Amino acid sequence: MRNVLIFILPILIITAVVLSAFGLIQVRAEETKLLDELMSKAKAVAESMDLSARHVLMNNDMKSAVHLVEKFQQRKRMQGCVIYDKDGNTLVTTERFSGWKDMERPYIGDVLSKKTARGAAEKFKGSIVYSYVIPIMDDDNNVVGAVELLYDTSYVYAHVGGLWERLSIALITLVTMIIIVSLTIQRHIFITPVERLTEWFRNFQKGDIDGTHSIKETGELGKLASEVEQAALGLRVARKAVSEEASQRIQKEDTWTEEKLKDVVRAKLGENALFVVSNREPYLHVMDEETGKPKCVRPASGVVTAIDPILRACGGTWIAHGSGNIDKKFVNSRNKLGVPPGDDRYILKRVWLNKEEEEGYYYGFSNEGLWPLCHNTYTRPIFRESDWDMYKKVNEKFAENIIEELPSKNPMVFIQDYHFSVLARMIKKKRPDTVIALFWHIPWPNPEIFSICPYQKEILDGLLGCDLIGFHIQYHCNNFMDTVNRFLECRVDTEKFSVTRSGKETLVRAFPISIDGYFGKEEPSGEEDELDRIKREFDLVGKIVAVGVERIDYTKGIKERLLAIDRFLEKNPAYRTKFVYIQLAAPSRTHIKSYHDLMGDIEELVEKVNWKHMEGDWRPVIYLEKHFSQEEITPFYKLADICIVSSLHDGMNLVAKEYIASKNDASGALILSCFTGASRELGDAVIVNPYSVEEFADSIKLAVEMPLGEKRRRMENMRKQVADNNIYKWAASIITDLTSLKKA
Repeated sequence: MRNVLIFILPILIITAVVLSAFGLIQVRAEETKLLDELMSKAKAVAESMDLSARHVLMNNDMKSAVHLVEKFQQRKRMQGCVIYDKDGNTLVTTERFSGWKDMERPYIGDVLSKKTARGAAEKFKGSIVYSYVIPIMDDDNNVVGAVELLYDTSYVYAHVGGLWERLSIALITLVTMIIIVSLTIQRHIFITPVERLTEWFRNFQKGDIDGTHSIKETGELGKLASEVEQAALGLRVARKAVSEEASQRIQKEDTWTEEKLKDVVRAKLGENALFVVSNREPYLHVMDEETGKPKCVRPASGVVTAIDPILRACGGTWIAHGSGNIDKKFVNSRNKLGVPPGDDRYILKRVWLNKEEEEGYYYGFSNEGLWPLCHNTYTRPIFRESDWDMYKKVNEKFAENIIEELPSKNPMVFIQDYHFSVLARMIKKKRPDTVIALFWHIPWPNPEIFSICPYQKEILDGLLGCDLIGFHIQYHCNNFMDTVNRFLECRVDTEKFSVTRSGKETLVRAFPISIDGYFGKEEPSGEEDELDRIKREFDLVGKIVAVGVERIDYTKGIKERLLAIDRFLEKNPAYRTKFVYIQLAAPSRTHIKSYHDLMGDIEELVEKVNWKHMEGDWRPVIYLEKHFSQEEITPFYKLADICIVSSLHDGMNLVAKEYIASKNDASGALILSCFTGASRELGDAVIVNPYSVEEFADSIKLAVEMPLGEKRRRMENMRKQVADNNIYKWAASIITDLTSLKKA
C-alpha cells in the first residue's frame, strides 16, 4: 500500500493544485461579473429615481417620499431604499431597514461633498447587502440630498458557493478516477505479475514443483521470473542428487552421527522439511540483569537437549512459544529467526501467548493437571474448566501457525510432549494429508490413574489424530494401549501395536530417547582452566565429589537425595570433610504454589544437613540455585566422581546419559533411580529405590568405595550403550517410521 501511495500521491497533488488554481480564477471572475452586473442595475435604477427624489427633496413632500421608498423595494432583489437631506440626515427609509439610520455611514458625507455616486458592499444584521448612493442636485447643480439603494447579494454568493461545490465534485471525481486508473494500471503491469511469481515461489518452497511460473512478459520482470525458475530447477536437481548420495552412504556407516542422520533425512524426506512443535523454545533472548545487554540462552530442558541436535543435522522449522522477555526484538516480520545464533542451521518460529493464555494452558492444565497425573509422585492433579478451555485455545493457535507453514505436499510434523495432546486432531481437520508423530516425553499412567482426568476422552481422541505416538519405554506404550482400550470405542491391535478409531490407524512405539552420544569430538579449549577454577572456588581439591543436575521439581527426588546424603554421613562419619555433594538446581514453574513451596523445603533441608554435619569451613552440600547453560553444567559432570539421579518417576532422564557422555576417561559412577526410563538401558549404574533412605545411603557408599577397575568397566559399558543408541539413532528411527507411513 505504501508503494501505491508513493506512485499515486504526486499525481493527485499536482492535479488538485492545478484544478484548484483554475477553479479559484473562474470563481473570482464569476463573482466579479455578478457584482458588476448588480452595480450597473443599481446605477440605472438610481438614475431613474433622480427626478422623483428631487421633487420630494425640494418640496419636502414626506408623503411622496414614503410612497417612493416603499415602491422601489418591490423591485427584484432590491431590499430597500433610503432618502437623505443635503446634510446627510435620514428623511425616510424602507421599514425593513429601520435600523439603518442608527449605523455610522461616513460615506454619505463623501458622496454629498464630492457630488459623486458610490457603490460598495456593507454589513447589516449579519448579512451582506450592496449599497449604491447617488447625489440629488437642483438645476443649479447644488446638492439637495441623496438616494441610497440597498440590494440583496445572497444570490451572488449562493451562485459562487454552488460553483465551488461543482468544482469540488469535479475534483473528487477526477481524483477518484485517477486512483482507480492508477491502481488498475499498477496492478496490471506490476502487482499481478509479482503476485503470480510470489505465489509460484511460495508453492515451490512448500514442495509444489510441478508447474512453471505463469509470467510470460519479456521485460525485466519476465527475466527475473526466468532466473528464479532456473535457480529453483538447479535446487531441485541438487536436492535429488544429495538424496541419492545420502542413501548410498547410509549403508556404509555403522555409528550414528550427525552426518549419518543428515543422510537419513535426505534419503527419507527428500525435499520435505521437518516441522517440530514444542512449548519450550531451543533458544530464547533475555536481558542480562548484570550487564543490561541482551543475550541468547539455551534453556535447561530434556526436549531441547534431544531435539536441537536433530534439527541442527537436518534443518527444518521449530515452532515454539516465545517466552524470552526480549524475544520479539530478534524475529523478522513473520516471527522467525535462524538458530543457533551465528550458525543458522534451522528456523525457529515463535508463537506469542499472553499472560492469561500462559497461565491457563501452561501453568494450569499442563503442569497442575497433566504433569502430576502422569507422574506417580502422589501429588494431586488439579483440573479447572477454564484451564482446559485455554489449553484447547492455545493448541488451536499453534495449529494455525503450523498450517500456514506446511508445504503443499507430504507435510510432516513432529509434536513434542503433553502440552499438545489435542493439536494433531486440529491439524488433521484442515490438512488431513499431514503425517504427524507425537513423542510423549513423560510417563503414561495406567488406566486407573488416567481415569481421574475429566477430559480423558477428548485427550485420547486428540492423540489418536497422530499417525505415530512414541514413548520412552514399552511399559508406557502398554499403559497407553490399555487406557485407549478402556475409554474409547476403537480397535486395539496388540500384535501390530496400533489403535484404529473411525478408520484412522495410529501406531504406538517405544523410542528410548537419548543425547548426542557421539564421543569423537574435540574437548573445548580452556576446559582444564575452568575445572581448576571450580575446584578452587568450592574447595573441592582432594574431595570425593557427587553432583546432581535438575530443574526444581517434586518428581526429581531432590529431598529424598538430601535425606540419603544425611543418612550416609550418619552411618559413615569417616567421610566427613572428604565428601561434597553439589546440587545444580534450576528454578521452575515458580508461579505454581507446590513448586514455590518445594524450593523453600529444599533450602531448609540443605541448611539442616549442613548445620548437622559441618566441620570448620566444610559443608557437605553445596546448593546452587540458578539457570545453568549446558556449557556451565559440563565441567561439573567432568569433575564429579558420582552423579546421583533419584527421580521418583521419570520418562527417561537425560542427565544420566549426559554424565556418562562427559566421562571421557571412563571414570565415575552413576547412581540411578529404578523409576527412570534410563534404568532400563543403563544396567551398569548403581540402581536405587529413592524412597528407601537406608538403601539409598548404602548405594552412595557403594559408589564411593567401588574399585576403580569396576567403575571403568561399568562406565565403558554405559558409554557404549549411549554411543550406540544416541539421539541421531532415535531421530532416524522416528523419521524412518514416519516416512514408511507416508508411503503406505
